Amino acid sequence: MPSMPVDVSFNYLAILAATVSTFLLGGLWYSPVMFGRAWMKEIGVNPEALGEKEKLGLIMGVSFVLELIMAFNLAAFIGAKGTLAFGVFAGAAAGFGWVALAMGVTYLFERKSLRLFFINAGYHAVAFTIMGAILGAWH
Repeated sequence: MPSMPVDVSFNYLAILAATVSTFLLGGLWYSPVMFGRAWMKEIGVNPEALGEKEKLGLIMGVSFVLELIMAFNLAAFIGAKGTLAFGVFAGAAAGFGWVALAMGVTYLFERKSLRLFFINAGYHAVAFTIMGAILGAWH
């Protein structure tokens, strides 16, 4: 089997920007401005429980690290010769085609609501598309 050349070089500032964009989008997406109230209703949690400071700091920190790893992974997938168009395509394919659809399978078996699926899967589809755009356009 012929070997495929791998051309992976990382633009660390683009990866950081992609990570920050995802983190900020999550803050907006799950806020009362967008889907926060509906999300809390669907998961059965009140706002006070989500605001526990000792847990919230750890959750935010670990979320940022996980999003950083996702950005590195997407950057490796896009490669050094990525473009804005390919970055958007790759991000959308990853966010919708892999993450959202995989969540859909899990949600079906867990009997979670369609509304919760659209909130959570929609976030990931949009977040990965934005990350892909940043990573593809910024060389």
